[in-house]
Amino acid sequence: MKHIFKPGTDPSAPVLLLLHGTGGTESDLLPLAVAISPASSVLSVRGNVLENGMPRFFRRLAEGVFDIEDLIFRTQELNEFLDQAAEEYGFDRRNLIAIGYSNGANIAASLLFHDRDALRGAILHHPMVPLRGIELPALTDVPVFIGAGSNDPICSPQETEELTSLLTGAGASVNVHWERFGHQLTGTEVAAAAQWYRENIV
Repeated sequence: MKHIFKPGTDPSAPVLLLLHGTGGTESDLLPLAVAISPASSVLSVRGNVLENGMPRFFRRLAEGVFDIEDLIFRTQELNEFLDQAAEEYGFDRRNLIAIGYSNGANIAASLLFHDRDALRGAILHHPMVPLRGIELPALTDVPVFIGAGSNDPICSPQETEELTSLLTGAGASVNVHWERFGHQLTGTEVAAAAQWYRENIV
């Protein structure tokens, strides 16, 4: 997968996995890594799917309607890429924190839904429920931050609440931060994620 890897100044700090939104690239979320954990190494990945020329991490049938078969395949593809990247760059595969926005947050959530060991924790900006009707792995004490919009036209508050319920039901420790700026990723939301990181990730 096309990506950027930037070694950090603290080898013991979690590696930040950056996952962009629809139409983004592996450069989009680099400022978030600086804001949240400037000493961390960064692995920023570009999605392998194109929708009208816009990179995504998995296909969708319509806005808000995911291609579940492709989602499952792409989740496995990303998980395997993370294994390879850990070996190539020499970082601890078990010390990976995902930071995703929109489509990137959805694939990060799907990693949590499929594999207990895929991520140590996650910062999900405006995620949806990736898929329903599956039993989640035991996510005991996995820390998750969700940034949500109370007036988000793409990801409704009910969607956020359902995702929160599913994750907490599997044992994850979830903190939800609400904004009123639709589907936008704002500076105040990033600041809240950074504060959460300092308090919950050691």
